[in-house]
Amino acid sequence: MLPEQRYAEILKMLDAKNSITLQEIKDQLQISESTIRRDLNTLHDQGRLLKVFGGAVAITPQAPIKTKEDTVSLRENVHKEEKLLIAHYAAGLISDGDFIYLDAGTTTGYMLEFLPVQNVTYVTNAVAHAKRLALRGAQVRIIGGEVKATTEALVGNEAYLNLKMYHFSLGFFGTDGVDPDAGFTTPDVSESLIKQCAMEHCRKRFVVCDASKFGQIAPVTFGSFSSATILTDQLPQESYRQYQNIICVSDL
Repeated sequence: MLPEQRYAEILKMLDAKNSITLQEIKDQLQISESTIRRDLNTLHDQGRLLKVFGGAVAITPQAPIKTKEDTVSLRENVHKEEKLLIAHYAAGLISDGDFIYLDAGTTTGYMLEFLPVQNVTYVTNAVAHAKRLALRGAQVRIIGGEVKATTEALVGNEAYLNLKMYHFSLGFFGTDGVDPDAGFTTPDVSESLIKQCAMEHCRKRFVVCDASKFGQIAPVTFGSFSSATILTDQLPQESYRQYQNIICVSDL
């Protein structure tokens, strides 16, 4: 087999699973370990993969910065089944006596029908969330502030000062992007400040998002990747299994 043919086969294996070992390449291509090492060195030098101890990993293209923010009505039915699965699991984490922060967002919105309403108090910055919880008979408080039209969230200085008074047992947050380096991100500075403040006042923090949010980056970070437990429907890549703060609800 010619070198370029071997390179193509190795890169094809990486496309399929994002990381490969020397033994996997050896079994697949029936070539010597020394040849594999030379090939990996060449591909690494060409910037086509990243050579690591015992194998190689795919180079992930840099994610574009996501500045556009769709309205709630447009996002509500996107990945609906995945959001419902996550929402049902997330709601099950709430216990009697909890004091809960519920962030604005479509996935947190899907949590509403599953949330316990007895012996639990909810605080939210989402007008629609507060209304639905109140109609179900839940004890709910809504923070003050300016209404942001696209996300229907309350933001601004009044909302920020209001949140600083609270101490939550659990908090559930939506996000526009999840990235190991950039963390949890959102397009709007005002909304980011509210999310960040609320997270700082929660004993336990959960970011609820479907797998499509991984690898996405919006302009403003409101929390580091390790600052919350991530509840998602599935892992977008096997490489994410190294992180202990990700729970795939479809695996449970």
